[in-house]
Amino acid sequence: MSEWFIYRGTGGPDPDRIGQLPAPPPWRAFDARAVRYDVPDLDASTHRRLGARTVPLPIQDPDTLELINAALYLRRPLLVTGEPGVGKSTLAHSVAHELALGRVLDWPIVSRSELKDGLYTYDAIARLQDAQLERTNEEGEPLSEDIGRYLKLGPLGTALLAADRPRVLLIDELDKSDIDLPNDLLNVLEEGQFPIPELERIADRTPTVRVLTDDGRRVEVTGGRIRCLAFPFVVMTSNREREFPAPLLRRCIPLDLKAPRDERLAALVQAHFGADAYEANRDIVGQFTDAEADGALRPTDQLLNAIFLAQHAARDAARREEISELLMQPLDRGPR
Repeated sequence: MSEWFIYRGTGGPDPDRIGQLPAPPPWRAFDARAVRYDVPDLDASTHRRLGARTVPLPIQDPDTLELINAALYLRRPLLVTGEPGVGKSTLAHSVAHELALGRVLDWPIVSRSELKDGLYTYDAIARLQDAQLERTNEEGEPLSEDIGRYLKLGPLGTALLAADRPRVLLIDELDKSDIDLPNDLLNVLEEGQFPIPELERIADRTPTVRVLTDDGRRVEVTGGRIRCLAFPFVVMTSNREREFPAPLLRRCIPLDLKAPRDERLAALVQAHFGADAYEANRDIVGQFTDAEADGALRPTDQLLNAIFLAQHAARDAARREEISELLMQPLDRGPR
């Protein structure tokens, strides 16, 4: 294990390790005033993905660990490519778990996604309705005067809040976006800040407004602009369905994630089924790894599905093999 690693990929959480991260390089240093707000703990999504990550086995290989830590040190996004099912999204949850960075901010990308979706939303219609109905708060003040009630920061916007510890942001399946989104991300990821025009327009008379975050918490925004202090750990995933523009690639740390095998596969199985599960299911694991010889793509969740079902439905070796063959079908060929 390299001594400079902050994230070590061994499973157990260590809240103090992120404090050992040195100051950023001068060209990636941000100086916003810290914003105090409660960061939620890991949620059910992380626990589902990781299982009980307490096994003393490597979850990532040395080359992968070096690139993850390079992204942490350099405050650069990590662009993770790989086949479906190799654990690209899970990597973000693993870092958040091991470094105790709280709930992962998840931005799943679809073809209609725009940069503003990740930054913030403003419900102008709800504000107009409150104004027309003359709704008031408990103090009798018009609700529509509190513009913060109608603003909510998205996952990217929340990740860029000036917290003193980095948040983990997962921008999942960026290759599904339209052609503009990767270019639109460039300035925000480079500068670590963005304006909220609705708040900038009233900053002279209302300099500080409380808005809702993606975590469901309220936080103060001053001057109508979000600026980061500790740059978030950003994981952008891609299934290699498209090429990205060179300016985006230049600003990222590239990681081509390989499917877990050997000790990493053992760690995955043990995390979800217990310390003895790998040895107890060697037959199913063997079927899974041997199937690679035919060159077909099989994601690791098929292995987990086969082990789980075999534990409950199979009483003999023949039945276990049959269940495994039914569930572990190659993704690039239809079912047999």
